[in-house]
Order: sequence, then C-alpha cells, then structure tokens
Amino acid sequence: MALGTLDRTPPPFFRQGPSALTKLLLFAALALFLMVADARFALVQQARAVLATLLLPVERTLAVPVGLVEEGYVYVQGLKVARAAEEAALKRLATQSLQAARVQQLESENAKLRALLELRPSITARSQAAEVLWEASDPYTRKVIIDRGAKQGVALGAPVVDEHGVLGQVTRLYPLSAEVTLLSDKDAAIPVLNGRTQQRGAAFGGVNNALELRFMAANADVQPGDPILTSGLDGVYPPGLAVATVERIDRQAEGGFARVSLKTAAKMDDVHHLLVLEPISRQLPPRPDPKQDALAASGGPR
Repeated sequence: MALGTLDRTPPPFFRQGPSALTKLLLFAALALFLMVADARFALVQQARAVLATLLLPVERTLAVPVGLVEEGYVYVQGLKVARAAEEAALKRLATQSLQAARVQQLESENAKLRALLELRPSITARSQAAEVLWEASDPYTRKVIIDRGAKQGVALGAPVVDEHGVLGQVTRLYPLSAEVTLLSDKDAAIPVLNGRTQQRGAAFGGVNNALELRFMAANADVQPGDPILTSGLDGVYPPGLAVATVERIDRQAEGGFARVSLKTAAKMDDVHHLLVLEPISRQLPPRPDPKQDALAASGGPR
C-alpha cells in the first residue's frame, strides 16, 4: 500500500476542539445571558413551573419519612411533658387536699368559737363577674369602665378584685356601667394589714404605677416580701384579700418615716375580667346615731 493513501487524520478520541478556556467563557456567557433573560423576560418561568409540578410528588414522597421522624419525636417529647405535668398536678392536688381539710377544720373551729363567744357570723362577700369595656380617656389617671352598673346591683364604692388580688373600687356609677379606680391611681388609698406582723397601715397609689406604704415608722418591723392584705376595718373591702407585697424599704427617709414600696398583687396593666364584690358595710349593723346616744345618756328629752 502506498504511503500516500494512508489517512493521517487523528481518530475521534484524539481530536482537538476549542480550548477549555474558550468553552468556559462560552458557557459562562450563555449562563449569564440566560439568567439576565430570565430575570427580565421570564423565559424559563413556564419550564420552572412544569418542573416544580413534576417534582412535587417526589418531594412529598421524600418528605414523608422526615415528617414521621419529626412527629414521633414531638409525640415522645409531648408524652414526657404530659407525664411530668400529671405528676406535678397530682402533687398539687394532694397539697390542696391537705389545705382544704385544714381550712375546713379551722372553719369548724371558728364557727364553734363564735357560737361560744356569741359573736355574729363572719361576713361573706357576694360577687358578680364583669368585663372591662375600655380605659378612661384621662392619661393621668388609672381608671377603667366595666359593663356592670346600678341595674345589675353594683354599689358605689364596691371593691373590685381579680384572681390575684385587689384591683380597686367603684368610684362612679351609671345605670349600665361603672367606673373603677385602680389602686395604682394617684388618688387611690386602701387600709391594709401586714400579714406577717399584723401591723395596720395605709397604702397609697400613684407612685411609679405602684403602691407605697406611708406613715410607717423608720424602725417599723417591715421586711421585703411581707404580704400586704386588706384589714377589713374600712367597711368596704373584706379582710384578708391580697393587695401587694413589700418590694423595697428606704429607712433613711426624712421626717422619721420609712418609705415602703409595694408591688401590687393584681396586674394593673392587663385587666380584662374581674369580680365586683358587695361592700361589707351592707352586711354590718347600722352605726348608732351620736345624737340618740347623747340623748339616752342624758336621761331622755326634758
């Protein structure tokens, strides 16, 4: 065979096309063009939508095991939390059962002692539920309007409480609504009792949206954390209701009195539902007339 008849072209495997750098630049330019064209003219939006539709069943199928694992983990954790809550509830129930038995025993003893001493029965406060309609428009006061009024049996001066303690009292009465002045108002005041020492005092509002125990001697036995309760001596609030706790004491105040800051038991800034109590003055016997007492002491009219 003559040498001129031989095919000197390289086989396809060894053929050299464009260089790698040329291919890189070409495909980079093509990718850039497609991205710009898609962003400006949404050329591949339909293709993307079709592809997403086709891949959706596959994605959901692949997500099933992951969802099962997550749901199983959540179920196990929830089961642990539920068991812990059940144990805590059983402990609280046992404690409350002991307290209820103790309270029942004390009430029985109290009734026997009152009967022995011929004292009148203890006062029970009647109540009715109410809802806050809106807050008063005056920004310098702490008052709310409730949806119960004179036609529902609300009395002027009636104490108002929530599940935590005393909120305030009714200071203005309308036929179908009433205005409640909160204890944190600057004009609010309430006679109180230190639950630890049984020392009486008066708490006033309007001090940094909290209460202050005024006219306490600088050497008075008051400690942070002392419970402050209603004394019941004003004829308005039933005795023993939670009012506040002692938060801070400043014994260096001027005038020989200590400044005692209190933290209210009720949440004054988050009031929605409350109870309106009947003033205990309605259940007390009428006060004697000083004129009649003086007339009786003098031996009657002459």
